[in-house]
Amino acid sequence: MTVFTLGLNHNSAPLDLRGRFAFTLEQLAPTLQGFRQQLQTGGPRQPPAVAEAAILSTCNRTELYVAGQAGQAGQVGLIQPAVEWLAQVGGISSQALMDHAYVREGSDAARHAFRVASGLDSMVLGEPQILGQMKQAVQEATQAGTVGKTLHQLFQRSFSVAKEVRSSTEIGAHSISMAAASVRLAGQLFEDLTKIRVLFVGAGEMIELVATHFAAKTPLAMAVANRTKERGEKLAARLGAESIRLADLPQRLHEFDAVISCTASSLPLIGLGAVERALKLRRHRPMFMVDLAVPRDIEPEVAKLDDVYLYTVDELASLVQTAGEKRLAAVEQAEVIIESGVQSFVHWLGQRRTVPLIQALNAQTDGWREHEVARARKLLARGADVNEVLDALARGLTQKMLHGTLAELHASEGEQRAQLTQTVSRLFLRSSTRGPAAQTDEH
Repeated sequence: MTVFTLGLNHNSAPLDLRGRFAFTLEQLAPTLQGFRQQLQTGGPRQPPAVAEAAILSTCNRTELYVAGQAGQAGQVGLIQPAVEWLAQVGGISSQALMDHAYVREGSDAARHAFRVASGLDSMVLGEPQILGQMKQAVQEATQAGTVGKTLHQLFQRSFSVAKEVRSSTEIGAHSISMAAASVRLAGQLFEDLTKIRVLFVGAGEMIELVATHFAAKTPLAMAVANRTKERGEKLAARLGAESIRLADLPQRLHEFDAVISCTASSLPLIGLGAVERALKLRRHRPMFMVDLAVPRDIEPEVAKLDDVYLYTVDELASLVQTAGEKRLAAVEQAEVIIESGVQSFVHWLGQRRTVPLIQALNAQTDGWREHEVARARKLLARGADVNEVLDALARGLTQKMLHGTLAELHASEGEQRAQLTQTVSRLFLRSSTRGPAAQTDEH
């Protein structure tokens, strides 16, 4: 068996393209079964194939994990049909898909899965949400009947590696981005982030990143205010948040405990007067505000108000730099853990590839044994001497076992014969190299 991953993520594909390949949890099972069914029909250039499959779909990535026989894994086997199927799902050509997609095979597929589960491949480095999403994806694929031994091992080892990375490193303990630093500061002000209401002003990449951080903390409510209604509604729908009009912001500001703003506006969107009115309506309950825009979205005078904790992009920079240095060491530690997991999985996969050979050998020797035992029983029934029958039984089995090997030795020449001789000696004459003690019975 071998494995491969076909996917798109936030690094390889733009948001709108990723949206074409998004699946809800309810869609995963029928989608996977449809993929398997298409593979089983085969085609003019490939035989029918039965493969294991699972889909991981989040707002930042869609990845198809497939396991199949080693001989099926080439471009004329499982990968090309998978590319064509996924492209069809997204309504684009295979070439357009591969302009933004990636394929990881074998050990690279395992390494990718382990890095994803550990949060090293996330938009938010080290975020824990992806591990739960991966577990849900595996559960859906398992219930759909598309996960077998190989993918089961791959994902269980992914979860194990991720757990070790979390417990043995500080990958999740230090913020590395402006967005993560914002959440960390909010956590210092509010005892429980699950009880706050968060407003995001804007719908660009930075706000999407901040929203991803806050969403992982499951706040009480979230809302998105954006100048372009369609884009704001799209982000809000993805977050399970409310979409509000930017024009309604002054009247709604008091409802939110945390406000994070990042737009391309040339003038401030949130003025001193609006914040003062909001504080009065809130009865001076504290407000946490982050202005990530350049130029500013929030008037600088707001920082002077009591009960307002306003941070700008410059004020977050020093926090990010310090945390980044600490996180770098944690990432290096995590990569070591991941690499160890990859080697272990590759070793297991290599052992799995010998299973068909072992099964064939067992079947063949069982056939020989049954044939010789049946012949021995016939001889015994005719009154033959027991010792002669046992001798004939043993001789018949050994001749059958050695026939193919001796035939290959006689037919080989030169270097091939020398190599074959070494292999045969190692397989059949092992006891002769272990000394007299090897001649005795071992238990």
